[in-house]
Amino acid sequence: MKKELLAPAGDFETLKQAIHHGADAVYLGGKRFGARKFASNFDEEEMKKAISYCHLFGVKIYVTVNTMIYEEELEEVLEYVSFLYHHFVDAIIVQDLGLISMVRKKFPNLEIHASTQLHNHNRESLRLLEELGVTRVVVAREMSLEEINQLDTSLEIECFIHGALCVCYSGQCLFSSLLLSRSGNRGECAGICRLPFQLLEDGGNISMNGNYLLSPRELNSMGHIPLLMESKVTSFKIEGRMKSPTTIGFIVSLYRKLMDGYLKQQPYLLTKEDQQHLLSLFNREFTDGFLFNSKQDQLMNIKSPNHIGYPIGRVVSINNQKVEIVLSQALNQEDGIRFLESETGMIVNFLYDSSDRLIRSGNALDHVFLDHKVSVHVGDTVMKTLDRDLLKQLESYSLKKIPVQMQVVAHFPQSFILTVHDGVHTVKKEGAFLEKAAKTPTTEERVLSQLKKTGDTCFAVSDIQIDMDSDLFIPISLLNELRRQALEELQHLRENDSYDDFEENVVLFQPQHKDTVDRPIVYTALVRTKEQLLSCMEMEINEFYTPDFSLYQEYKDQICIYYRPDRVNRSYPIFQKERILASDLGAVFAYGSCNDVVSDYFLNVANSSMVHQLNLFGVKRVTLSIECSVDQVQDIVQHCDASDIEVILYGHIEAMITKYCPVSYAFGKEKGSCNCCHLGKSYSLRDRNGAIYPLIQSKELTHIFYHTPIERNINSYRALGICFFRFEFLHETATEVRDVIKKQRKVL
Repeated sequence: MKKELLAPAGDFETLKQAIHHGADAVYLGGKRFGARKFASNFDEEEMKKAISYCHLFGVKIYVTVNTMIYEEELEEVLEYVSFLYHHFVDAIIVQDLGLISMVRKKFPNLEIHASTQLHNHNRESLRLLEELGVTRVVVAREMSLEEINQLDTSLEIECFIHGALCVCYSGQCLFSSLLLSRSGNRGECAGICRLPFQLLEDGGNISMNGNYLLSPRELNSMGHIPLLMESKVTSFKIEGRMKSPTTIGFIVSLYRKLMDGYLKQQPYLLTKEDQQHLLSLFNREFTDGFLFNSKQDQLMNIKSPNHIGYPIGRVVSINNQKVEIVLSQALNQEDGIRFLESETGMIVNFLYDSSDRLIRSGNALDHVFLDHKVSVHVGDTVMKTLDRDLLKQLESYSLKKIPVQMQVVAHFPQSFILTVHDGVHTVKKEGAFLEKAAKTPTTEERVLSQLKKTGDTCFAVSDIQIDMDSDLFIPISLLNELRRQALEELQHLRENDSYDDFEENVVLFQPQHKDTVDRPIVYTALVRTKEQLLSCMEMEINEFYTPDFSLYQEYKDQICIYYRPDRVNRSYPIFQKERILASDLGAVFAYGSCNDVVSDYFLNVANSSMVHQLNLFGVKRVTLSIECSVDQVQDIVQHCDASDIEVILYGHIEAMITKYCPVSYAFGKEKGSCNCCHLGKSYSLRDRNGAIYPLIQSKELTHIFYHTPIERNINSYRALGICFFRFEFLHETATEVRDVIKKQRKVL
């Protein structure tokens, strides 16, 4: 199976760097509906130009339409997909299940790739996506290569091999939305995981050697190319739509060399210079990631969330005017440096020698001096974070040439015929009728030489077959003109490659709203302890959810209670005629056909199309995303039965779920051998503003909860016909449970 090298493009220059350094495909976003809202991205004219440019060089282009889609956006996003389809993108990348369903009906032969934000991590979730007609799935970054290879699926598999890691399972993070009203599911992630936190045990601070407890290193798989090339993975994805063009170009070039070296059985070995350039361009330290089973201390960099560069020296003295550095590697004017321990940096605008003379550069063992304009300390490690010479070198690169073959047929008294092939397209041009030479005939060598002059076009002639009489006169102007015409037409054909089978259907979504305002309220509660359950029963709560299977088993025949499996499941127990609160697509597929299933808010439902699709998979009631406003809920219930909808009325929301555990990291243990969370102590994170986020460890997962519960006004939702309202309890006592329920009921 051919392996694809897939590169990001945040702007057109990055796209060019990716293509000309060897990417087989690129992914990019438009101005809306992409999960990197703060990248430059592409407007419609730029998108058309990007599509043509990619297809010219035989590179596939995938466009991200991978945000959560609100009801009022459905028509607009379909128009945008129609624009992409009519301009022949190779695939769109989508996270919204409702949008996938709509696109499949409207554009049946447009390829859809399921974004990693769909939380694709098990066989059942992939089977659901297969049924929807998805062609490729981007698997969760938390999966190991062994787990990926065990997936039984007909789908192409794409996985991240390089770049920034989300510490949270992709698509499951609400931290940024809850804290700053910037939705990660809408492309607005504020990077809360890159901020400092303290770990607390029973409220007391645990001393650690860094404060960035949720900040992972950068993924780097360059040491594992043979394993990747022999895996089930179809596409190797580089992260980085926010990274610079030179960074992406250099990373792509290294992976291209490594992959080609493997195929040719001539392994490419990274040089010391390669490795130093990587460190200089961007790194938070590197990790093999979960993809290759890195341990926690190899996964995280809790000392710094920023690009740290590589060491080039040490501060040896400081006075009011100057900072003295002894160098271990070269430093130039205009380089960027960071003082590691002091966590500050600067651009080297002026560099001095020991005689206070300005110099352009210093070398290893030199003592150099900088202006004292940032706060540093003697002993600080000096890191180079920007290499002026390297950037200038990388900004200049050779443009890729497309190999073509030519055939010439030239016989008297027929016309001159030039045929050009690129392996897919064929262009044939005929010139004037040929005449015999009066004096000196045109030689094959002259024809060959002239046709190879492709100049600044994107083509290079790899082979020319010539069938011609030896006594002909062929004007040089004829050769030049036919070559120009043929290559221009070939370029046009390549830039405007279209689908073999173009098809677009009319899709109408009629409102199915039913008047349910008079239906009685049903209060539900997620409980974690028997004490909470009994208190809710006293308060006449109607239905229950619990993540505690033993509690579910104890009460399932006495009350209406649902079991909520973990949000991460490698496999699912066989259940029939049970009540299940499904918190991932795999659980929907596994249990929807033969159990009583409600879907949880983790599925990011924000439009009626997704409600309908979940209903088709056997979900009887859908919990909406907590990111939906009252107005957005109103839009949804105009197109579906409000009695099928549940909203969170009160609750401690899970801001993040992660495979990494800061508690086991703190005690130097791996999760499999760590019993910290079973010792009766409570753990939490405290941010720089003093807010405290409770932690719950469950199997391989760490659940991080928001510091305060959300509370909503029931009347606003009741007026829309919503019947089901949920309380989500975390650590509330029996008394606190009763008080919360009483307070909410008084609002009515």
